[in-house]
Amino acid sequence: QVQLVESGGGLVQAGSSLRLSCAASGGTFGASGMGWFRQAPGKEREFVATINWSGLTTYYADSVKGRFTITRDNAQKTVYLQMNSLKPEDTAVYYCAAKKTSLTGIRVAQYDYWGQGAQVTVSS
Repeated sequence: QVQLVESGGGLVQAGSSLRLSCAASGGTFGASGMGWFRQAPGKEREFVATINWSGLTTYYADSVKGRFTITRDNAQKTVYLQMNSLKPEDTAVYYCAAKKTSLTGIRVAQYDYWGQGAQVTVSS
C-alpha cells in the first residue's frame, strides 16, 4: 500500500509561484508513474501533469504548459509541482497520485493511489 501526503498549498496572488510536494511511503516509489490532478468546486477532477518512473518523460495539460513543472526525487520518494505565473483559474484542490506501473498517465482511472489533496487559492 502506498501513502501519499501533499504539502505546499496556500493562498497567493495572481502572478505568484508555489511549489507543491508529495511525499510517498510504502510501495516502490521509484517504479511508479506519478501525476498531479486538480479539482475546482463543482467541477470534475482534471489532469495537470504526469512524470514517468525515471523523470525523463513528462506531459502537461495545455492550460498549465509553460507555467508548471513536474519533477521527482526517487531517493527522497517525493514528487514536486512547481507552479509559476499562477492565475485565479488555477484555484483548486491539487491531488498527487501514483500508478502501479512505471509509465505516465493522463486519466484519473489510470491511478491506483491518491493523496488527501492540498488547497491552492489564487486571488486576482
